[in-house]
Amino acid sequence: MSSRKARVREPIQVYLTRGERAALDRLARTGGVSRAEVLRRGLELLARHEGNAFHDAMDALVGVLSGPRVPRDLAERHDEHLARDVTTRMARFPRRSS
Repeated sequence: MSSRKARVREPIQVYLTRGERAALDRLARTGGVSRAEVLRRGLELLARHEGNAFHDAMDALVGVLSGPRVPRDLAERHDEHLARDVTTRMARFPRRSS
């Protein structure tokens, strides 16, 4: 008997391009599994990584703001620094009256 738990399965129909079908067949052949098993494993892999998408995106930002011009207290006083920056930028471009 398979190591997988017995579960209710439901048929599904998927339309694949020739390239997708060739990849599916190749993965099944090289993995020694059925095409359905390749699709199941792919779905499980996507579902497992879906929750990490937010953290992966945020990881790219870690360390971006570093250097001598970045305030040491930026994390604690970010609102004040942002307000000061916006005020400074707005002062450079005074509004014109109509």
